[in-house]
Amino acid sequence: MQALFIGQAYIDITFLTDALPTGDDKTIARDYAVSFGGNAVTAGFACAKLGIAPDLLCSQADDWLARMFLDMAAKYGISVHGRKVRESSLSFIMPKGGKRAIVRCRDNDFLHPFPVLNLDGCRALHLDGHMPDAALHYARAAREAGILTSLDGGAVRENTQELLRFIDVAIVSARFCEQLGSSVEETLDLLRARGCPVGGVTLGDEGLVWYEDGGPTKHLPALDVPRERIIDTNGAGDVFHGAYIHSYLAEPGRSWEEHFRFARAASAHAIQHLGNEASLPSLEMVANAMAEWPEKRLASAS
Repeated sequence: MQALFIGQAYIDITFLTDALPTGDDKTIARDYAVSFGGNAVTAGFACAKLGIAPDLLCSQADDWLARMFLDMAAKYGISVHGRKVRESSLSFIMPKGGKRAIVRCRDNDFLHPFPVLNLDGCRALHLDGHMPDAALHYARAAREAGILTSLDGGAVRENTQELLRFIDVAIVSARFCEQLGSSVEETLDLLRARGCPVGGVTLGDEGLVWYEDGGPTKHLPALDVPRERIIDTNGAGDVFHGAYIHSYLAEPGRSWEEHFRFARAASAHAIQHLGNEASLPSLEMVANAMAEWPEKRLASAS
């Protein structure tokens, strides 16, 4: 095991349509995609596509959707450690205009305790905050073993504040800040206070605001992908997380700014494709995105 990713597993159904029907109305979507889903899950698949397949601890039912998910994981060489639920979780995703609406059907009523895994050889742990008991257990174990710990703070969850004490790289969302009632800088101050050596807030097309090792706040602008090329932004943040974990595993001597620049290019590739699987970049695709798209200019500089 080189890395362990822990989170809620979904099957994502993504479709393009101009309007949603109501009542007895009907409509026909222009295109659709069916793929794996979930924050840490998609990050794990992104890491695997880039060349390092992690282990995945996630929810798992005994139904045909779960068997589809296991087939997807096997294709990428991902070992799945399932925690039993009654039914698989589904997401219905409707991208439009650079945003996305989501309807989720989620079963996180776990029927058994989380499995206890051997972390020998593991070099990175990535969490999305789902499965909070397992997340806290493995974050503590990883910290004791000197394994890098990473958190995708897409939302504030029941034990987020405690979990942050064991996190080395905490990259949270604008929604996370809103839930705390804090500004971006106040949220970064919270991450510093919780002892996270690296912390950041992702701001979509405004890029990443972050710090490293007690240093000043920095801004990494997004790459300037033309609006007409943007098809589906869902999962781009997850690809970002999976890509910086891959960069860390592949080249641990690089700076975190370099890891984040690599991950930024992976996300720039992702938003040009429909559905999570089509969004996954290869190393060549990341290099192409780096070469093709300049950084967005700040509003004050335009």
